[in-house]
Amino acid sequence: MTLDLPSNREEAWRWADLGGIAAAAALTPITRPQAQFLDLPGAKLLFVDGVLDDAASDLHRVRVGDLAPGAHALGKRATRGWSLHLDAQAVAHPVQVVHVATGGDNHVAAEIVLDTDTSAQVVETFVGAGWSNRNTRIRLGKAARLMRAVRMTQGAGFVTLRDEAELGEGASLIGTMLAAGDQGVRIDAAITLAGEGGYAEYGGALLTRDRLKQECAVRVRHAEPNGQSHQLWRAVAADQSQASLAAAVEVARHAQKTDGEQSLRGLLLHRTATVNLKPELEIFADDVKCAHGATVGELDARALFYMESRGIPAPRAKALLTRAFVADALDRIGDETVRDAFAADADAWLESAL
Repeated sequence: MTLDLPSNREEAWRWADLGGIAAAAALTPITRPQAQFLDLPGAKLLFVDGVLDDAASDLHRVRVGDLAPGAHALGKRATRGWSLHLDAQAVAHPVQVVHVATGGDNHVAAEIVLDTDTSAQVVETFVGAGWSNRNTRIRLGKAARLMRAVRMTQGAGFVTLRDEAELGEGASLIGTMLAAGDQGVRIDAAITLAGEGGYAEYGGALLTRDRLKQECAVRVRHAEPNGQSHQLWRAVAADQSQASLAAAVEVARHAQKTDGEQSLRGLLLHRTATVNLKPELEIFADDVKCAHGATVGELDARALFYMESRGIPAPRAKALLTRAFVADALDRIGDETVRDAFAADADAWLESAL
């Protein structure tokens, strides 16, 4: 099977593991893994190889059907999926979506539209093996609030995410991503603060090992004044793996009083691993506060020595320090049940990697 994929010659795809995507799409079928939902009220959707399992799903306010294709190179493949539309001043129970892959490629689209002063929470989980490709479009009305958390724990294959979000006046988007499986990952997002006083917080942690490649490519555009955005990413790379973080902030000429922050940090568990960081600021306004920080390092040898001298085994000491390194990216999840699930995923990955 020949896939029409972008080229690494394009700047936006320079670190993309296109070969890994093609290999994931060609994986042979595996036994369907068990899908477990978190103990949360609200809608529960189970997609198996991109098809809704009606018997295992409870839609509540969510609809499933055809959606208009986008223009993104990978996202345009997804034309059918789920949608959540909330009217003004509505508050929805959490929406859980579990994606199970059993080999090959599958594509699912999603649309989240929140009207004025609405609130919603979406939690997505990926398990199995294959190429899971997702395209999510988000539109938030005035003072709407969306919390979104995505955990990628496939045992093999690749997960590609494309998020396109538009925030209205005073709207808030908080998105947290965790890659803690044995799959390649590409997180691709374009977020526009289209209304005055919008707030976007988008980040997470990439945990990669063996020869896997994981990356994020996120661009936040401030189109109106008084907006705030925070991108906080942590990457942990072991063995001969590669993690790449590319985060951009663009401030339009009239988007005065913008506050944009980027924090990109990488941790090498082995010197054979690679972490690439690319923070980017494009500022056309005068009265703004924008900053970025980018660092790559190793575990603190003195802290390791101290912990080992107190009787903590070396693998456990490394796991504790690494967990602390990614904690600030995961602790931003507001729901305790979801936050604990993400922490457990990270701990399980660290136990096996170290």
